[in-house]
Amino acid sequence: AYRIVNDVVIKDSDDDGEGGAGSKLSHLLEMTQAENVAVVVSRWYGGILLGPDRFKHIANCARQVLETHGFIHRKTKKQA
Repeated sequence: AYRIVNDVVIKDSDDDGEGGAGSKLSHLLEMTQAENVAVVVSRWYGGILLGPDRFKHIANCARQVLETHGFIHRKTKKQA
């Protein structure tokens, strides 16, 4: 998923067979107001079905990378 902000917001995502994963990443970028970034999460089947939890893992992975590289910031209690 990517989200580019200039005068307008340009965004898109792709699931590549992981139905709904791209839209969840796109939603994460929008909700965190991450700008001018693309995030790609790759996973492979390791023999264990993750079920709906896979989306939580995908989103958590993306959020951690975005935070680590300064695209989003955790709010402190004073900011909330």
